[in-house]
Amino acid sequence: MIMNTAKTTITPKAVDTIMLDDFFIRAMLAGIGLALITGPIGCFIVWRRMAYFGDTMAHSALLGVGLAMLFDLNIMVSVFLIAFSIAMLLVVLQKRHSLSADSLLGILSHATLAFGLVLVAFMTWIRFDLMSLLFGDILAVSVSDLIAIYAGGALILAGLIKLWRPLLAATISEDIAQAEGLQPELHRTLFMILLALLIAIAMKIVGILLITALLIIPAATARRFALSPEQMAIYAAFIGACSVIAGLFGSLNYDTPSGPSIVVASVVFFVISLLPWQKLKASLPVARDKETS
Repeated sequence: MIMNTAKTTITPKAVDTIMLDDFFIRAMLAGIGLALITGPIGCFIVWRRMAYFGDTMAHSALLGVGLAMLFDLNIMVSVFLIAFSIAMLLVVLQKRHSLSADSLLGILSHATLAFGLVLVAFMTWIRFDLMSLLFGDILAVSVSDLIAIYAGGALILAGLIKLWRPLLAATISEDIAQAEGLQPELHRTLFMILLALLIAIAMKIVGILLITALLIIPAATARRFALSPEQMAIYAAFIGACSVIAGLFGSLNYDTPSGPSIVVASVVFFVISLLPWQKLKASLPVARDKETS
C-alpha cells in the first residue's frame, strides 16, 4: 500500500497552529461552560446584594489551595470545603449580632486571603504561581478540567433549578417564605454549597480575584434588559458567554492576560447596557412611524 506522504507532512508552523487552535478551543469551551453557571448563580448574588459575600468566599479559595498543598489533598475539594466552612462561620457569627454583616465579611475576606498568602509563603519547598491563582490561567485548561467544569456545572444548575422557587420567594421576603413553609434557612445553606462548588470550579479559570466579577457583572448587565427572573438568568448566561468569547479573542489579538480580558469584556457590555436604550429606540424613525400608525 503506497501512501502519499506529501499530504500527511505537517510543518512546524502547522503544528504551532494546530496546538494554538487546540488550547484556544478548550479555553473557549471552559469559559462558556463557566458562564452558563455563573449567570444564573450571579442573579441571586445581585438580587440578594451578596457581592461582598461572594468575594469573601472567593478569597478563601487561596487558603484552600495552601491547605491542599500542605496536606496533599485534591485542590478542588479543599477549596470547596474551605469556602463552605467560611460561609457557615459567617452564618454563625451573624446570629450573635456582635458585628454588622459587612464588618464580618470584611474581616473574613481579608483574613482568609492573608492566611492563604502567609501559608503559601511558608511552604518554600513548593513553587506556587500566585499570578495564576489570583487571576486564573484559562489557556492551561485540560480535557479533564473541561469534564469537571461541565459535570460540576450540570450538578450546580440542576440544584439551582430545584431551589429556584424557594430561593426566589426568600429573596422577595424571607418572612413570607417562612410562612409558606419553604424553609429559607435551609435553602440559603444549599445555595452556599452551590456557590462554594462554583468557586472551586472557577478558581483555575478566572482566578480568585476575578470570580466575583464574573458572577456580578453579567447578571447586573442582564438586569437592564430582563422582564422576569428567568429571563434575567438566561440573559446573564448569554452575556457571560459573549464576554468569554470577546475576552479570549481580545487576549489573543492584543497579547493581554486572558482572565482579566474576559472581565474587561464583561465591563464593556455593562457600560453599553447603561446607554438610554428606550430613548434611542423612541428616537428612531421606524419606531416613531409604528407608534403613529
